[in-house]
Amino acid sequence: MWLSSLSNVQRNALLRLAHNVIVSDGLLDPNEEDMLFELKREMGLSDVGELEYLELEGIQNIFENRRSRVIVIVNLLKLSYVDGAFEVEEECLLKEIARTFEISDQHFLLLDNWVRRHTALEDEVIALFD
Repeated sequence: MWLSSLSNVQRNALLRLAHNVIVSDGLLDPNEEDMLFELKREMGLSDVGELEYLELEGIQNIFENRRSRVIVIVNLLKLSYVDGAFEVEEECLLKEIARTFEISDQHFLLLDNWVRRHTALEDEVIALFD
């Protein structure tokens, strides 16, 4: 969501952060792979191959403003829920990213709540397709 407003450097960094989230719990779910493919497609990076881990040190310099930082957290939260479980490893990683971005715990919880409600609405409309 809102990925078109990110620069190319930010898009590539977001993909690598998404990779960090996916591998954080040691489990690779097909839904996570599908969402990663969708992120690549939406950002025009479908040709990007193997992703590498992105060190968190300095990411605040890549995502310099609050808007880009919130976009990252929202998309990573959505990715974390796509397999049906928000694992503790994913939560710890996302909270660490949020702290690096100077997003308070309270604001993180608000973003988390919004993503869960948004995901539920998406599931609801998909059920209406059938």
